[in-house]
Amino acid sequence: MSDGAGEARLRVMVVDDHPMWRDAVERDLQDAGYDVVAVAADGHQAIARFRAARPQVVVLDLQIPGPGGVEVTSDVLGHDPSARVLILSASGEHQDVLEAVKAGATGYLVKSASRQDLLDAVRRVAAGDSVFTPGLAGLVLGEFRRMNEGGLDEPEPENALTARETEILKMVAKGMSYRQIADRLVLSHRTVQNHVQNTLRKLQLHNRVELTRYVIEQGLDDDDDDDDDDDDDDDDDE
Repeated sequence: MSDGAGEARLRVMVVDDHPMWRDAVERDLQDAGYDVVAVAADGHQAIARFRAARPQVVVLDLQIPGPGGVEVTSDVLGHDPSARVLILSASGEHQDVLEAVKAGATGYLVKSASRQDLLDAVRRVAAGDSVFTPGLAGLVLGEFRRMNEGGLDEPEPENALTARETEILKMVAKGMSYRQIADRLVLSHRTVQNHVQNTLRKLQLHNRVELTRYVIEQGLDDDDDDDDDDDDDDDDDE
């Protein structure tokens, strides 16, 4: 099992105003080997306890008292941009999903998700993946298309992407995990992560959601030529 036991005790915080649900999620995460460093029942508690406990992943309900989940997401990521927010909500309403993603959430599950779905989502979000309940990823991509007006600035020549980085960038935008990309390209998981981090640095972006928006704004998502150009790009792999 690779739930959390092999993940060097990933630090997680759970935020939900329903005690039974909050306790159940906390118990599931602990049983899977994650380190639940804090829990909170409302937005004010969430913000204060996040700053004290410094979790790597926040599992957050949207409909909480005080500052709601969207506001908490913005505050958390403003304080620590390296943190990851996974929304776990009873609502699958499109507006709720889009507001959460725009605030910086990198995952969104509805509460009908299974225990295993939750554990996998926490692990994947911590690794930098974007994770959505089936059907919601397409909604997010569609919204980014509608938001596309003027495109981002082209990177400076010294920050131009390599062919391999562009190839991986397109796969990230399609929602593929690092592991799936590594398997497809016959690369190591670490190599894929390094390429993504280099791409983020070159484009001055912060996460996979922003990468996806970049792909759409530059029209790269329409370029579906899955040619097997296994040229000497792999020489870039450090």
